[in-house]
Amino acid sequence: MKEMMTRWLTDPAVDDQTRAEVASIAENEEEILSRFGACLSFGTAGLRGIIGAGTNRMNIYVVRQATQGLADLILSMGSHAAERGVVVGHDCRILSREFAVESCRVLVANGIKAYLFDELRPTPEVSFAIRDLNCIAGINITASHNPKEYNGYKAYWEDGAQLSLEQADVVYASICATDIFNGVKVSSMEEFEAKTILLAKDYDDRFLEKVLECRVNPAVISRQQDMSIIYTPLHGTGYRLVPEVLRRAGFENVTCVPSQMVLSGQFPTVALPNPEYKDCFIDAMKLANEQGADFIIGTDPDADRVGVVVRKSDGEFEALSGNQTGALLLDYILRARKETGNLPANAAAVKSIVSTEMTAAICRKYGVTMFNVLTGFKFIGEKIKEFEADHSHTYVFGFEESYGYLTGTYARDKDAVAASLMVSEMAAYYREKGMTLADAMDALYAEYGVYVEKTVSIAMKGVDAPEKMKALMRGLRSNRPETFAGISVESVHDLEKGAMGLPPSNVLYYRLTDGSVLVVRPSGTEPKVKIYVMVSAETRPAAEQKAEDLRAAFFAFAGVE
Repeated sequence: MKEMMTRWLTDPAVDDQTRAEVASIAENEEEILSRFGACLSFGTAGLRGIIGAGTNRMNIYVVRQATQGLADLILSMGSHAAERGVVVGHDCRILSREFAVESCRVLVANGIKAYLFDELRPTPEVSFAIRDLNCIAGINITASHNPKEYNGYKAYWEDGAQLSLEQADVVYASICATDIFNGVKVSSMEEFEAKTILLAKDYDDRFLEKVLECRVNPAVISRQQDMSIIYTPLHGTGYRLVPEVLRRAGFENVTCVPSQMVLSGQFPTVALPNPEYKDCFIDAMKLANEQGADFIIGTDPDADRVGVVVRKSDGEFEALSGNQTGALLLDYILRARKETGNLPANAAAVKSIVSTEMTAAICRKYGVTMFNVLTGFKFIGEKIKEFEADHSHTYVFGFEESYGYLTGTYARDKDAVAASLMVSEMAAYYREKGMTLADAMDALYAEYGVYVEKTVSIAMKGVDAPEKMKALMRGLRSNRPETFAGISVESVHDLEKGAMGLPPSNVLYYRLTDGSVLVVRPSGTEPKVKIYVMVSAETRPAAEQKAEDLRAAFFAFAGVE
């Protein structure tokens, strides 16, 4: 550990600013352990960590090393793969542009064609561009909705989805075998500028054209074109394309929150740039009251997740959960497709196993097949690929409870640009019926029962956090519960070796006799174990009490507070 720190202090490859940062913590044992006691692990979610010097931080050296690992995978497939190239994008975060440029420098030095967007772009556009340009892979520099201190690195493959587990393992092995300073090829800035292909703003038209094709009932937009829409990009990449796609779709009364249209990795108006938190919408709610708007849309910094705030009957605003928005969108898309005669006989929807069970009931009503997949949007992308290959089903919608939605097949990652459009179309549809989105949600509860989902986490602290997470999962696997909160456990599925028709994953899935579901899985990006509780009841108070009772019962079973 200290030997590695010494290398960061003495190696001539290290820049002066980084060396000075390492020198400033040279007597701080806790900081040394935090920065050099481990390396950022590379998995299917890529890299994510706090910005700073060290092997366990996000910096240009870690980014270069990761890109060399991806380059090695591409080069192992031959010169044709290198010629197809890699698309590189980034968000608004601190050092995102620098990390994107450094990624391209490594690609160019390895003889791999590199495409780089001329400025920040939404994550789904990167996924789209990989497919549109027939690239072999893609890189996106983003930490999604994490705090401002973080940045990250996502790697995609030719289908536009993130790397598979097998590919990520190959890349990680290459990273581990590559010296972080002397084993990485890096081009000069002159060669980077000469050989990197810039994707300018006119490329956006190709992406927006596909997003606009997601509309199910464009006519309702033309009839409700004056509907007031409030939008906030939370200082991020949706700032240009979300308002633009709404304008092109026909909406004429879109108002953006001025204070949050300022691009900044410091996210000055919010404590955390996450659209699932109502506090992010304080400025937007003030504006909505001024404009008389009944709903607000907010996208996270890389514009792959969307949050929706709706006005209730009492005039107050309420933030919809990711599950509520997913259920509303699924029901609307199926309803509108049926009404317009455009619902395929073999239609299929896809959701993650930790997303609301209400969607299964909605699909049954419309005769649509619902598929459950593991957490991670790449698994929804795999289903789309499967459907296109065997023609067994026609994909109509996919979502995760973590505020991610995809209506079309042009990309293989969640798309908040398209989701913003679809939420607005849905709002126009209900407005024509004299209903708000809050009314529409109440109507779903009246028809299907009240579904409540509760996600809680068991946080692990310290450098040994990964071992603590493993120990907790081992303990859960060694005991099979008979009941939770007085409800019998019908089945326990351990997905570690594959179950429920799903590939192996470190997940435990409990189904109770009343239809309730508990899912337990370690986070792939943070030191915590997540527990998803999904229940239904006739009333909201009853459902919320049941969810809390099951949470408490599970925590007691797991032996944690």
